[in-house]
Amino acid sequence: MGTMLDATVDVPVPVETSKDADESFPGDKKITVVFVLGGPGSGKGTQCANIVQHFGFTHLSAGDLLRAEIKSGSENGTMIQNMIKEGKIVPSEVTIKLLQRAMRESGNDKFLIDGFPRNEENRAAFEEVIQTSPVPQTKIEPEFVLFFDCSEEEMQQRILGRNQGREDDNIETIRKRFKVFMESSLPVIEYYNSKGKVRKIDAGKPIEEVFEDVKEIFSPYSAQVA
Repeated sequence: MGTMLDATVDVPVPVETSKDADESFPGDKKITVVFVLGGPGSGKGTQCANIVQHFGFTHLSAGDLLRAEIKSGSENGTMIQNMIKEGKIVPSEVTIKLLQRAMRESGNDKFLIDGFPRNEENRAAFEEVIQTSPVPQTKIEPEFVLFFDCSEEEMQQRILGRNQGREDDNIETIRKRFKVFMESSLPVIEYYNSKGKVRKIDAGKPIEEVFEDVKEIFSPYSAQVA
């Protein structure tokens, strides 16, 4: 994910969103949201796919939603694309509105939000936009944060191993990505940890063992698919 697709903002800007941006979710179901955080190479993408398959969650990636909106050619997508071309950073509010829309359109009530919030500004914006909504069903408090904890050495080895021959994944670049993650995302993790909402996974273990730990955390959520 390019840094220009990282949803952060320094100055509020006008955002064109669909007129139904704050509509309630269908029915009276409780909406379950789990934030998924982990450094590059922590394996969170693989585990998110396992959770979707075994526990019926919908996996939403903030970066993927931004890219899809650009590709759609919509007015909002054009605005996002122009901001990126101009070297500006996409406002958190834009990403949050895309997440809201994707959640409603999915028809599901259980969501993994991958790679968001990336920083304290993202987190504060999420609380401002979603938790203060005048529509009761859209006031969403994250159930917990699933944190894939993995050493820099292990993540570096994994990324180099899966991207042999790629110049953009050299050791220096990987270390910079890890540093950005530590500086930006750790305060978010610490904030939710103070609320007792962090579920930390030792992501340095083999994939199968990591998923066994994941399954224990998600056991209260009934599987909807085999």
